[in-house]
Amino acid sequence: MPASREDLFRYLDELGIAHRTLDHEPVFTVAEGEAIKAGLPGGHTKNLFLKDKKGRLVLVSALGDTAVRVNRLHRLADCQRLSFAKEDDLWEALGVRPGSVTAFALINDNANRVSFVLDKALLEHDPVNFHPLRNDATTALSPGDLLVFARATGHEPLIVDFAALAAAE
Repeated sequence: MPASREDLFRYLDELGIAHRTLDHEPVFTVAEGEAIKAGLPGGHTKNLFLKDKKGRLVLVSALGDTAVRVNRLHRLADCQRLSFAKEDDLWEALGVRPGSVTAFALINDNANRVSFVLDKALLEHDPVNFHPLRNDATTALSPGDLLVFARATGHEPLIVDFAALAAAE
């Protein structure tokens, strides 16, 4: 079974990571969360779960307004061209459903199948905000603690400057 919200919070506590959570109505898109974000400080995220033709899985966590050039990302992620993964792949690898994709889902990737790509611009905000495995709450933590969490789950993030990537076109 995938980790629950309580499992996630217990893990964050074990790592000594301070976190705050706000419960709210479920949100499925960045736009739907605008009203919630207005009351929460920090960087708000969009998270993309991608797959290449050879089955390589990539989780991208970016600042909500960052333009993510999926058609260019494969060069940096050392894989083939990427497209959006299917719901079954998302559940099998990260134990979350569409609308709840989050960096915190790395806690469920015990097989270390997923590469983690992190937006450089997101790390410039404090705190950073993610769904705690479901889209009916938002959990905030420092950008440094996000890196601690990712590494503790066995995922060394590839930090990408998406603004520079877009400008290189």
